[in-house]
Amino acid sequence: MKPVSSGIAPGPEGSVAVLGVTAADALECASRSYEVQQFAARVARCAEEADAVLAALARLELQSWQSPAGRAYRVALSLHAAALHRSRDALLDAVAAVLRHARNVAQPADRTGP
Repeated sequence: MKPVSSGIAPGPEGSVAVLGVTAADALECASRSYEVQQFAARVARCAEEADAVLAALARLELQSWQSPAGRAYRVALSLHAAALHRSRDALLDAVAAVLRHARNVAQPADRTGP
């Protein structure tokens, strides 16, 4: 094969390898990274929806129910709100993990960093 002007021969798909990475590999990594970033955005939207539900639960908890059933309902709301808050925190942790993964996916396999 005839070397290109950089002195590096084209790869099997006709793309030029730079530091062992072809243009096709780089495009594929960028595409996968974009898809993973889109997934992170969807997870973040789920966390935002959980925030909206938490706000609605807080409004319900502020209502003053004097009956024993009303107080029991408020206690149940508090327990569900606490569980939802933990789930929301887990979603935010997941967003951070997915974004880290997107950065790793963006790097070609033979050039992955720390």
